[in-house]
Amino acid sequence: MQGIGIAGVEISELYNFEIMATRTKIKIVDNSDLRAEIDKLYEQTNRIDLAKWAINCAKNVLTLSDTEELDMTAIENGFRISELWQTGKATIHEVRQAGFIIHEAARQCKSEITKTAIRACGQAVGVGHMREHAMVCSDYAIKAIQLAFPNQIHRITQERQWQLNELKQYVK
Repeated sequence: MQGIGIAGVEISELYNFEIMATRTKIKIVDNSDLRAEIDKLYEQTNRIDLAKWAINCAKNVLTLSDTEELDMTAIENGFRISELWQTGKATIHEVRQAGFIIHEAARQCKSEITKTAIRACGQAVGVGHMREHAMVCSDYAIKAIQLAFPNQIHRITQERQWQLNELKQYVK
């Protein structure tokens, strides 16, 4: 994990503690082994790369929302602001506001699948504010898969494996 340290020594080494795995903040059926692998890599990945990964995760499930007419403006704007933040051209405040607008769009959705996929987008944009939003985004992506393909755990496993493979591209 890239963290704060003294003279190149991580805080966890200074105080001899381990980084704990993130908790799932929403109710999902999951492949806990793959999520644990993702969580371990997540801890080793910087926030900019997590933002890129989370946007990819959100885009991957956004295609599930074809049953409802979507105005993609808020989502596209949020992704653009996240990309600007990644290069130092947008503030954390702008990232947060873009995420709030996406979550408002999600609340307007009638379809739970669409609502969940859009929430994944809002969480992805929120990574610029807090890195923890990356794991929440990946969990919302799993929930979207779960809603789109009920009782098909192999679809959840496929999505988690895809997420893991995507994240591996960013680990240095």
